[in-house]
Amino acid sequence: MTNRLSIYIGLILIAVLAWDLSRDGVLLVFLGRQLLRLIEWLAIWR
Repeated sequence: MTNRLSIYIGLILIAVLAWDLSRDGVLLVFLGRQLLRLIEWLAIWR
């Protein structure tokens, strides 16, 4: 990954998070719940 590409991806992520926070942060809650489900699923493989 080049530096330019990583900067673009970072800017897109920041823009999406800012947009979501302006609309009650529903996307962050959804992603947080999915991350917790993934962590629990991976804990089975320990």
